[in-house]
Amino acid sequence: MQDFLTFQTFVTPKILIFFYYMGAVVMPLAAWSVSWWLKRRYFPDYKLPKRIYLYILFLFCFFCMELFWRMIFEVMIAYFDMHDALMQMSR
Repeated sequence: MQDFLTFQTFVTPKILIFFYYMGAVVMPLAAWSVSWWLKRRYFPDYKLPKRIYLYILFLFCFFCMELFWRMIFEVMIAYFDMHDALMQMSR
């Protein structure tokens, strides 16, 4: 409790993991809804080759988005792990 009150222990890594999983679920749903809206708004008369091309493009963007999201959170969690390691070395 003393470490928590004096900011020697951070709660942020646990919160970051929670937000990572929330974003990993919400972001694809939001991206799919935006792509669906764009499709209905700007491409009302879809033909099959265009549709396949756009689905492949969406999957590529989805994988890039998830990879980038993961990398952002890995960097932030690594920062807090480095802080913990330095604090243990200084004791």
